[in-house]
Amino acid sequence: MSFAKFTLPMLLIFVGLLAVPPASTQAYEVLYAFTGGADGAGSQGLVMDSVGNLYGIAGGAGYQVTVFKLSRKGKLKVLHTFAADGSEGLGTSGAIARDSAGNLYGSTVYGGAFNRGTVFKLDKKNHLSVLLSFPTTWFGAGGGPGGPLTLDSTGNLYGAGGGGTAKCNGGQNCGVVFKLDQSGNETVLRAFQIGKRGTYPNAGLIRDAAGNLYGTTMRGGKGNGVVFKLDPAGNETVLYTFKVEPDGAQPRAGLIQDAAGNFYGTTLWGGIGPCQNRCGVVFKLDTNGNETVLYRFTSGNDGANPIAGLIMDAAGNLYGTAQTGGEPGCRDYVCGTVFKLDPSGKLTVLHTFGPSNQGKGMGPNSSLVMDKAGNLYGTTNEGGNPNCYPVGCGVIFKITP
Repeated sequence: MSFAKFTLPMLLIFVGLLAVPPASTQAYEVLYAFTGGADGAGSQGLVMDSVGNLYGIAGGAGYQVTVFKLSRKGKLKVLHTFAADGSEGLGTSGAIARDSAGNLYGSTVYGGAFNRGTVFKLDKKNHLSVLLSFPTTWFGAGGGPGGPLTLDSTGNLYGAGGGGTAKCNGGQNCGVVFKLDQSGNETVLRAFQIGKRGTYPNAGLIRDAAGNLYGTTMRGGKGNGVVFKLDPAGNETVLYTFKVEPDGAQPRAGLIQDAAGNFYGTTLWGGIGPCQNRCGVVFKLDTNGNETVLYRFTSGNDGANPIAGLIMDAAGNLYGTAQTGGEPGCRDYVCGTVFKLDPSGKLTVLHTFGPSNQGKGMGPNSSLVMDKAGNLYGTTNEGGNPNCYPVGCGVIFKITP
């Protein structure tokens, strides 16, 4: 083959494979491997308290849900197992949230009074209250939120999920952003429509001091999703529309924001690489709505298809996970990586998942958590316990710099 036959994307992939350094100095440890029994399986992300305990939500047989606590020594305690009849909710839908008093909040995809999902509160005594059962029609009221909930200082919850007032692709509703008070009163802040303002919000939201909400949609705009702002009155402003493959497509995760007001996020698709719809990107959006692609995944040892969001340290380094790629032969398969991206756009792989060591987990599926010492914690959806059929029930891991 002559040099002239190489395309620009192919050259970029080749350069990317050479340029991503491995993480020879990182210590990776499995803190807990789920069994698929009373402890559940496939944890959906973590939250940490002030002394380093981790809290999360996991699935189980028949979509049953468990909420757990993992001590710093790796001892897991199930705080609550949801009712088998589904009245409290069925099916996990994202990481939980924790308030300053130690109460935990989360949502489910199914179950509740109308089998459209619930929003729940688990207090410090491990008593669970169903704050909301989403209504059977979904219209106007949401249903099955796709990401973690956001708390304000007075205890109101904000989320995004199904529902809405218009039908989108495939006959599903276009999605809503909602507010829920501690008494279970829901207000729909925004019902999305087919068009340029985005459809299918599927991630958590962030909230500023003025009460504005910021998030992403998977579709809408020009087909590949948008970044939006929602003011307290429910008026939407589209901050960015994903246009073509190189700048990313279909963000599945929420945003983070730095002190200067810039946003950072990931997209599942777009960019470059041999993946079905390209391999995803890490992007920055400045306060004027200008996007910069900080990194384009190649599905090599750097990973591909980031489904989770990012975290940032005090020096401006970004940390995240990619769900596929990783070990050789893992292209388009659920293996994945944990990565660090410095402010110059240099990506370092902190850990590579793959079938050569399936017991350490595969398919990281959620944002990371960082403690005061800089250690990283996360979850995988597969791998771990070899007795958990067919591909393992996932793990909770720790990476020590």
